[in-house]
Amino acid sequence: MFRISQYLHELQSPSPLGPKRHPPGPVVIWNLIRRCNLTCKHCYSISADKDFPGELSTAEVFAVMDDLKAFGVPVLILSGGEPLLRPDIFDIARRAKTMDFYVGLSSNGTLIDENNIAQIAAIGFDYVGVSLDGLRDTHDRFRRKAGAFDASMRGIRLCKAQGIKVGIRFTLTQDNAQDLPALLQLMEDEEIDKFYLSHLNYAGRGNKNRKDDAFHRTTRDAMDLLFDTCWRYQQQGSHKEFVTGNNDADGVYLLHWVRRHFPEKEAHLRAKLMQWGGNSSGVNVANIDNLGHVHPDTMWWNYNLGDVRQRPFSEIWQDLSDPLMAGLKQSPRPVKGRCGACAYLDICNGNTRVRAWQTSQDFWAEDPACYVDDEEIGLAEASAVNQAE
Repeated sequence: MFRISQYLHELQSPSPLGPKRHPPGPVVIWNLIRRCNLTCKHCYSISADKDFPGELSTAEVFAVMDDLKAFGVPVLILSGGEPLLRPDIFDIARRAKTMDFYVGLSSNGTLIDENNIAQIAAIGFDYVGVSLDGLRDTHDRFRRKAGAFDASMRGIRLCKAQGIKVGIRFTLTQDNAQDLPALLQLMEDEEIDKFYLSHLNYAGRGNKNRKDDAFHRTTRDAMDLLFDTCWRYQQQGSHKEFVTGNNDADGVYLLHWVRRHFPEKEAHLRAKLMQWGGNSSGVNVANIDNLGHVHPDTMWWNYNLGDVRQRPFSEIWQDLSDPLMAGLKQSPRPVKGRCGACAYLDICNGNTRVRAWQTSQDFWAEDPACYVDDEEIGLAEASAVNQAE
């Protein structure tokens, strides 16, 4: 996750660099259930409105939570499918809060209603994220259900009324990019706390729909709008959060945005971005699916590292005998092509490896969704030097 607000705040109030932080354990996104009441176009878990056999029991979930806590995992994001369809979701969330995890709920929002909002509020979720793919017509088309947008907005408003921190999650594609300005306006009108833009990743139904991925120009325009909007809020003293995910080239593109607008601050921001270090799949981000399989992140469901029913998560996560995990934990990573030659590898860390895998069957090939130009990452200059020699 790339925290735009955090880095733009550095332009107003620079902070000392300090040592690089190494979290004790990874953030764990936990897909507790695969069942969902929607069949979204870009679903990475390919969920459906039916029960899936073999999912972890409550007792098994609790046992895994004990191991995660002992291992130093600081954050649990409870996801699905639709996590509110799991009968024991509130028992799991309540226990997670008692164990002092930071606990997020990742929902489509349609099942948050007057019947359960009091329970949701009583849990004390640190954050509730609700997915919106655009305004009403676009969202309902992506979600393949009429009325989905209105139901999700009801859920958002109920959370706001209870004082729960709530945010919008938006997956950018060529088919919904035109709705981004209106969604940012909706965020302001509804006084929503956080906006998360996810780049389309080639996983699950997202992999089947990769032809709809936003073209690089569209992505650049969207990021410019996001940076400009976030900077406007920063100048107003607003504490709204803007973050992105699934494309760590965002950090490099932000550095170029700063170079254009605040060249005197570029060196400081570059140092901060290097400290961030880019993609952290397999290091500071982990995924457990509904069957207990562990993955390097939520987009790697076709690559299993192990099963928490057979081995503790803490053992699986530290096992470097797996070639993918060994490479992900390597610094710098053994990336190739544009990624390997990039002058900003120390910021991006090779971007999202699952896209490279899906398009080339090579973990370490260049990420095809990098939208930063060759000249901007130093490749055109290097090519010119080689030709001159």
